[in-house]
Amino acid sequence: MKTRNVLVGAAALSLAAAPAIAQVQMDRAAAPVAGESEATGTGIVLGVLALAAIIAGIIIAADGSDDVPTSA
Repeated sequence: MKTRNVLVGAAALSLAAAPAIAQVQMDRAAAPVAGESEATGTGIVLGVLALAAIIAGIIIAADGSDDVPTSA
């Protein structure tokens, strides 16, 4: 059962990361800009936080603790 949870987590991670990877690989011509943006690292920070949240969710889901209540 634990192997299945790991495989499900890996599949979820690959599905979640696919759009971000596809967006990074596209080459586009830059438009002329009058001034520089002050929020240059915001997208990277949000991406790292989203990745950390996904990994934390996978770890929690793959915990494997089968808590069975003792009451009948």
